[in-house]
Amino acid sequence: MTSYLILLLTSMSMLTQCNAPNNTGINDVEVVASKSDKLTKKDTYPVAEYTKENNLSQWSTAVFAGGCFWCTEAAFERIDGVVDVISGYAGGKEEYPDYYGVGAGKTGHTEGIYIYYNPEIITYKTLLDVLWVAHDPTTLNRQGPDRGTQYRSAIFYQSETEKSMIDKSIADLNNSGTYSDPVVTEVSPYTEFWVAEEYHQNFYELNPNQGYVRSVSRPKVKKVLKAFPELIKKKYKS
Repeated sequence: MTSYLILLLTSMSMLTQCNAPNNTGINDVEVVASKSDKLTKKDTYPVAEYTKENNLSQWSTAVFAGGCFWCTEAAFERIDGVVDVISGYAGGKEEYPDYYGVGAGKTGHTEGIYIYYNPEIITYKTLLDVLWVAHDPTTLNRQGPDRGTQYRSAIFYQSETEKSMIDKSIADLNNSGTYSDPVVTEVSPYTEFWVAEEYHQNFYELNPNQGYVRSVSRPKVKKVLKAFPELIKKKYKS
């Protein structure tokens, strides 16, 4: 009888723990975001480590955000002169942010991309031109179905020269009449970029039939291909 009571109480305890997220109103994102720092640090890390491990320090870099990073990563990977693109998190203060914390809007970060490029082939100005097509810079804290500051349009400049180029590019875009609404892109100094979890990297290529990729990412990538045929790498030309 004693053994039976112990087993019953243990089972009830486990059931309560499993049902806690629904009973308390806490969603799955909040539960997973409470993982230990050890696990978080294993999943995300500073971009400097990625740069060193992949011998990319000789290239120029750009840090953009334009909604879901699956979309923008794929779009810029197709641009000639772009050496590599990594998805991650920028613009927040918390160290080692993870996907669930960022997705819940808790860390101040936005989903972004870190671009390594060859300035002898493509310029920073041209990368900005591509950015304006790869996403809608006039929707505040929103890109299509994705809403929240974690999907905000942003550019993180790494020098005053870059900032001047960004300011001019935005002014030119506003004056061009391309968009009926003004650009609301955040322009902030670069602080840190955190490489996102491995399963986010190259997501577009590895998951071509995933629902979001088909309905949201692919149209954006096709838009860039159509707008800049002269900039597309040979292997991506149809």
